[in-house]
Amino acid sequence: MNTGLRITVFAAALAATFGTAYGVGSGVGEISPEPASAAHGKHAGGARAEQGGGHEPGHEPDARQRAEASATAAPPGGLQISDGGYTLDLKTPRLEADKKAQLRFAVVQGSTGRQVSAYEREHDKELHLIVASRDLTTYRHLHPTRAADGTWSTPVELPEAGGYRVFADFTPKGGEGLTLGADLAVSGAYEPHTLPEQNTTATVDGYDVALKGALTPGKAGELDLTVTKDGKPVRDLQPYLGAYGHLVALRSGDLAYLHVHPNGEPGDGRTRPGPDVSFTATAPSEGAYRLFLDFKHEGKVRTAAFTVRAQAAGPGAEAEATPEAGSGTSDESSPHGH
Repeated sequence: MNTGLRITVFAAALAATFGTAYGVGSGVGEISPEPASAAHGKHAGGARAEQGGGHEPGHEPDARQRAEASATAAPPGGLQISDGGYTLDLKTPRLEADKKAQLRFAVVQGSTGRQVSAYEREHDKELHLIVASRDLTTYRHLHPTRAADGTWSTPVELPEAGGYRVFADFTPKGGEGLTLGADLAVSGAYEPHTLPEQNTTATVDGYDVALKGALTPGKAGELDLTVTKDGKPVRDLQPYLGAYGHLVALRSGDLAYLHVHPNGEPGDGRTRPGPDVSFTATAPSEGAYRLFLDFKHEGKVRTAAFTVRAQAAGPGAEAEATPEAGSGTSDESSPHGH
């Protein structure tokens, strides 16, 4: 074969190779992001999933369908400091352990550089603020106040030094629900803790909370929590943030944020005020999660904590939610956790 012919054959083969690769790439499409968390309403990718259709007009998806749709729509919430054109500006990036201080922050709109001062109300609040230690042994659900210029502030006292994550869960006026996260450093003598072991019950302030159900990656499932006191079921739970229970789940390692709410609400004609509170949740991946349940009874909010492992269901394997005991007590206006 002469040189000119060899070059021609090589060029043809090269063109065929790149043509095949292009065809395969077009058929496969872009690599999908990691599944999103099961979130309440529009949060943590839920809005984007709902906008994409997924159901016929006039047929709204149920909680399970919404959870599974949001689980494939976007990465879990709280991993990014900026998303959807908004940035969490943590004005207090450092605190001192075991000392009460003001935690200040704002949500900044990227296109204007201005602090957001108009929000939609979600579950009785314009914004929900969660602070959790990186080892998931300290948790606070705070209710900050907003100044006219959009600066939020709240008193907080964190018991131990170390790394923390601050989560702002909100919906800007006319926009989509977002959960943004930023790191918070707490100075002092630092002693790291291991993730609490798994268990199926939690005891807090004389109340026992039992958890049944499973977290399965990418698949919606129910988590049922039962509240008892002195061995008797609590049938008169009080509404808290528009529900009989409020559940936050954080993935161990990166603290990916799942924010879910009960299947039903006070006054809907079918949801009872205890002793059972049911949630629909979807884990974005396998791994360990720390669950924090807030519930209100006799005028006080308690927080029960659980450690749960999610794993794919398969032959000879079950994905069981197995929690770990925790405690925490507060009145309605104060930080709470453990």
